[in-house]
Amino acid sequence: MLPVGAELTSIRSPRVKAARQLAKRSLRQQARQFLAEGPQAVGEALAAGGVVTQLFVTAAAQARYASLIGLAAGQGADVHAVSGEVMTELAQTITPQGVLAVCRFVDVPLDQLSAGPGGRPPGLALAVVLASVRDPGNAGTVLRTADAAGAGGVVFAGSSVDPYNSKCVRASAGSLFHLPVVTGPPVADAVRALRERGLRVLAADGGAGTTLDDLESAGRLSQPTAWLFGNEAWGLPSDVLQLADDAVAVPIYGRAESLNLAAAAAVCLYASARAQAPPARAGRAAANLTEL
Repeated sequence: MLPVGAELTSIRSPRVKAARQLAKRSLRQQARQFLAEGPQAVGEALAAGGVVTQLFVTAAAQARYASLIGLAAGQGADVHAVSGEVMTELAQTITPQGVLAVCRFVDVPLDQLSAGPGGRPPGLALAVVLASVRDPGNAGTVLRTADAAGAGGVVFAGSSVDPYNSKCVRASAGSLFHLPVVTGPPVADAVRALRERGLRVLAADGGAGTTLDDLESAGRLSQPTAWLFGNEAWGLPSDVLQLADDAVAVPIYGRAESLNLAAAAAVCLYASARAQAPPARAGRAAANLTEL
């Protein structure tokens, strides 16, 4: 028998009301909890261990996600059966998948950014600073890309979007639970801390005179690097650009005016990852391509 209690059918249930409140940033911060929706995000949260405090699941989804329910119960999370109507109220998607978790915040202090995964050398080799990035989809995608490139952490600096925003959590595709995330420091403090860790700070700027190709040709991407990415609309202001060691443009070979934030971040992060990493793990790369 699955470890769920009586079905919650009212949105006025205290448990449901408390979970619904986590859609608001101020109440998330007050509770230090957020919502992770769908089997992938919930599965990654459970894999992190000690993160999930409650799990809501519909009757239709109980058999399909029995393993997630068992994991949640085994970790001491409260598991609640809910009606489809209640799940619709809790979920932030048009077509909920029937499983949603309340999770503890997972961010760490700036001084606790750890070494990168996947065979990186000791110490922090690759990191990302988001400076006033406002779009949650972009921010979550950059977080996912940083994870894929083996970065050791992502800093949501300045007035950047909350990484626990539901759209950001979904766009990260579970990567929020894979690598250290720092929230809220001023951009200058984040840059200073990473530079003190021995990282060279590169600012992605479409108007820079130095291109990514220039750095690759000169062999200057192999050293530990923190990439600084700016707002989707106005990029990095001059005072923030001055914090970086170099400003770098992604070269445009065709007629496109520019790349969007997520695409530019992917190009920059993978250029650094290639320069820093041992020979590519071809099997894993092929598996990822099939997922696309």
